[in-house]
Amino acid sequence: MAHVSPSTSSSSFFYSYTYDVFLSFRGKDTRKGFTGSLYNALRQRGIHTFIDDEGLRVGEEITPSLLNVIDDSRIAIVVFSKDYASSSFCLKELVKILDCADSKGRLVLPVFYDVDPSDVRHQNGSYGVALAKHEKRHNVEEWRKALSKAANLSGWHFKQGYYPHYHSF
Repeated sequence: MAHVSPSTSSSSFFYSYTYDVFLSFRGKDTRKGFTGSLYNALRQRGIHTFIDDEGLRVGEEITPSLLNVIDDSRIAIVVFSKDYASSSFCLKELVKILDCADSKGRLVLPVFYDVDPSDVRHQNGSYGVALAKHEKRHNVEEWRKALSKAANLSGWHFKQGYYPHYHSF
């Protein structure tokens, strides 16, 4: 378990986390490649990392236990891939992650895996198509805001065949 001990002028207190890192990703896109490799690399370095298993996403509802995992994680790494926005589950997860960033000061690190950050920010390309489909069953305004906000954070951009580069807005 990781502990962070921020000090204040009058006292010190401890934040206790169950996980150092929570990985948010679209399983079909990156589980067996990029995200799986990232998870293994983090674990090999002793970083307690949460990755869902196949059974966790059977339904489209985020369970209270998963919300607790997000709450109890120090850092969230969000792997934006081509079909990330096609999953309402991923979008609900992203909203919760950003809520924790705002209310609890959690760190969010976006990774743009073979997708342009501007497509995420402005919901163009596959992101626009996915949100248009979701509009038939969901109010997507909160998801649009979350995608835009996350895409404006400093992060990493990975393109097929190119070395990853860091970007900051």
